[in-house]
Parts: sequence; structure tokens; C-alpha cells
Amino acid sequence: MRYFDEETFAFLDDLAHHNDRTWFKENKERYDRAVKEPFLQFIADAGPALHKLSRNLVADPSPTGGSMFRIHRDIRFSKDKRPYKTYAGAHFQLGGKGVHGPGYYLHLQPGASFVAGGMWMPEPEVLHRVRERIAARPSDWRRVRETLDDPEDALKRPPRGFDPDHPMIEDIKRKSFTSSERLSESELTGPRAMQAFVRSCTEIAPLMRFLAAAAGVRW
Repeated sequence: MRYFDEETFAFLDDLAHHNDRTWFKENKERYDRAVKEPFLQFIADAGPALHKLSRNLVADPSPTGGSMFRIHRDIRFSKDKRPYKTYAGAHFQLGGKGVHGPGYYLHLQPGASFVAGGMWMPEPEVLHRVRERIAARPSDWRRVRETLDDPEDALKRPPRGFDPDHPMIEDIKRKSFTSSERLSESELTGPRAMQAFVRSCTEIAPLMRFLAAAAGVRW
């Protein structure tokens, strides 16, 4: 089944060049037709597909408060006052833990679409439990860490209570644990977009299981 098409990415590309409220208001119906409605349908259909990996993954197609992120940017504390994101995204939570818990993420952007999974900047208590599990189970961690992205941010020194000479100390110093796979526009606009998404999620699933166990969330 096809969900996205050339117009999906054409709209996002146009939005990057006309990022103002007047233009968006004039093109709101185009956004709904080309981006929001097909993405919500994709989310609805992703639920049964993701449940083959874990019954606890949440795919919520609600137009407000569901899995799809708002296109509006939060500019209250940002120097960048552009009102809209130039991409569309959706998160698929594990156990309803929000963006800081284990989950998958689908990102649509011209020339830069991807699927990601793992934990981004977990809260301190959960982060500590992940580090403890890595330290206690280095063999298990080695088997799932191969696809990890380069750390966006990491401690310069080992966190308190961890052996500086531990073989996994560089991973223990991480603040995020994510893996991502690029998806081409031809994959996303073709009839097998869902299969491509689930394939990427399956590749990341071993990391997700490790993190879920550390966070105390049922996989």
C-alpha cells in the first residue's frame, strides 16, 4: 500500500523555503492532504505490524496527542523563530514512557528520512539503570551495540560509581542510546513503505529489548 508520494516531500521542501504563518495558512489543506492524513493512516496501519515485534509498542493515530508530532515548533525559548518544522515525525512508544523511554521514531524529510530506535536523553534514574546493565552484562551489550549511532553528547569522565577501566566505559558515558537507518524517498513513496519501516525496526529490536529490560519496561 502507498502512503506517501512526491507531493508529501514537495510540500516539506516548499515549507523549508516559505516557513511563515501566512504561507502555511494558505497551504493548510495541502499539508493535511499530502502529509498529515497519509501519516496518520500509516500510524494506524503500523500498530498491527509493530505488534509482531512487541505487543507493548504504541501506535496512536489520534490527530491530536497521538504518535504524530505537531508540525509547529516550540519557539518560546529559541532564537530560531521559524514557526514550523521542515519535517514530519512520529514516535512509537514502548509502554507509554514518552520520548525519553524506549521507542521508535520515523522521520520524513526531503533527502534525510530515517527510522530510529532506542532511548534519547533518558531521565537520570533510567539512564543510571541503563549504565548499570551495560556494566553488569558487557557480553549482552556487545551483541546489541553494533548499530549504535555516534553519541550526540557524552560525559568526558566516567559517571560516579563506575570503573574507569571497564571495557564498556565509553558506552557507559553516553547520555543517549539510539540506532538509526536511512530510508530513501523511493522506499517511502513506494508500495512497500511499511515493510521498509518494519524491517528497520526489526534490525534495531535487539537494542530496544536491552534498553527496555534496563528501564523496567515490558518488551
